[in-house]
Amino acid sequence: MGVPQQLVERMSMAEQHEYLRTKFSRRTMIRGGAVTLGAVAGGTFVPGATAQAATRTRPLTQTETVDGAVVAPFGRHLAFGNDARTEMTVSWQVPVAVKKPFVRIGAHPWDLSRKIEAEVRTLYTPAGVGASADHTQYYVHAKLSHLRPGRTYYYGVGHAGFDPAEPHLLGTLGTFTTAPAHKESFTFTAFGDQGVSYHGLANDSLLLGQNPAFHLHAGDIAYADPSGAGKTADTGFDSRVWDQFLYQTESVAKSVPWMVSYGNHDMEAWYSPNGYGGEEARFSLPDNGPDRKNLPGVYSFVYGNTAVISLDPNDVSYEIPANLGISGGTQTKWFEAQLKKFRAAHDIDFVIVFFHHCAYCTSTAHASEGGVRQEWVPLFEKYQVDLVINGHNHQYERTDVIKGDKVTKKLPIGGTAYPESEGVVYVTAGAAGRSLYAFTAPDSYEGHENEVDSVASFVNLKDGKQSETVAWSRVRYLNYSFLRVDVNPAPRGRYATLKVQGIAETGDRIDHFTVARRAK
Repeated sequence: MGVPQQLVERMSMAEQHEYLRTKFSRRTMIRGGAVTLGAVAGGTFVPGATAQAATRTRPLTQTETVDGAVVAPFGRHLAFGNDARTEMTVSWQVPVAVKKPFVRIGAHPWDLSRKIEAEVRTLYTPAGVGASADHTQYYVHAKLSHLRPGRTYYYGVGHAGFDPAEPHLLGTLGTFTTAPAHKESFTFTAFGDQGVSYHGLANDSLLLGQNPAFHLHAGDIAYADPSGAGKTADTGFDSRVWDQFLYQTESVAKSVPWMVSYGNHDMEAWYSPNGYGGEEARFSLPDNGPDRKNLPGVYSFVYGNTAVISLDPNDVSYEIPANLGISGGTQTKWFEAQLKKFRAAHDIDFVIVFFHHCAYCTSTAHASEGGVRQEWVPLFEKYQVDLVINGHNHQYERTDVIKGDKVTKKLPIGGTAYPESEGVVYVTAGAAGRSLYAFTAPDSYEGHENEVDSVASFVNLKDGKQSETVAWSRVRYLNYSFLRVDVNPAPRGRYATLKVQGIAETGDRIDHFTVARRAK
């Protein structure tokens, strides 16, 4: 994206955004057509400054407006609203501008009488910003509310000229299921660092077969920004990669809520000062976080007896500091308030936290993030978080039970952890599709255990990398994989469980362990 390297090293994400906007606004004005922010096509989208910066008004040309009957939606993806029992957002893409987009839903495929208007968020990337040509993307969103808990709905997305209720388009329908009103068993899946590839597609196909109630994506979603360093000099940035990613993901995300957290590759400087303007155009996530303007990827939701919290580690990362300190401490304060609330709730047993950068990992690439250890690990331990899921490092690694940076209990494959008395287990599930990293110690996984007393690694601190030798690396698997978690409630006073499995792209199980907690 073209800026002198000596400036890049000192520029925050907000400064990079300002640089690009100034540079390309001047270029556009010289060409005779100024770019104006804050517009949409076919809907309204003005919730805040970040969202406005992600959109644009540019006169639509004849080539951008076509007969809606020949435009098929693609890239459908679901997300829970603030209340997973009664709210769902359906999102999708269209390749060109359309009129009057909508969603139809109903209890049966032959009864789609309920029709909800949708909004189009228009994302413009000018020629010269990375590898993209002069390019406009149209992302469509419909927020559904007043749904019934534990209910499966049929839905279809459309626009003027394309009605999914028409007999010849019934094959385009999808389904979704809301969260239950009461405790019940369910499965969810998780991974990070996917991108567009054969391995990403293979993992999607395999995890769909797990029949998950929802999926967690722990950051570095599509890799439209391949450098991931939050730098304007990344000429490889290509916004069109998102089109490919959402098309690839649709096979799962059209029926399984796809709950994302943002990583370093998800900061794209052109769109907004925080780098998340593009993500705000593409995703509609719960808006119950502490700072919608700066941290749109921070939120929580509850499914059955389990609370799930998404955090944004770009706010605390020493390794890649483009957004370091962006929340001014509000994220950590909000996080602790959420933990306190969920631990006090009579109907919530488990608290699961997912985000991108790892607190504990021995990869030779990124290893551990000292900012996460400093800001959040004390809270994980204080409130006895049951499971922490990360990406960032492209491999599978699982720790022993940890408290105070030390192993409190070895957790062999097949073992059980009791977070109320022992500590926290951390899983790096960053092998969803991108090229793999490496370990300094041999792989050690189910059926191929290679126990070692210690592993050489490092942690990223404010003053740079610090070497460390750790004893907590229990399972290491250097190939493509994802995480499956089976949640099993129990009567009050008995042990509810999380049955956690690492699943390889081959379908083989590479790890399994249990987290047990007395049910409320």
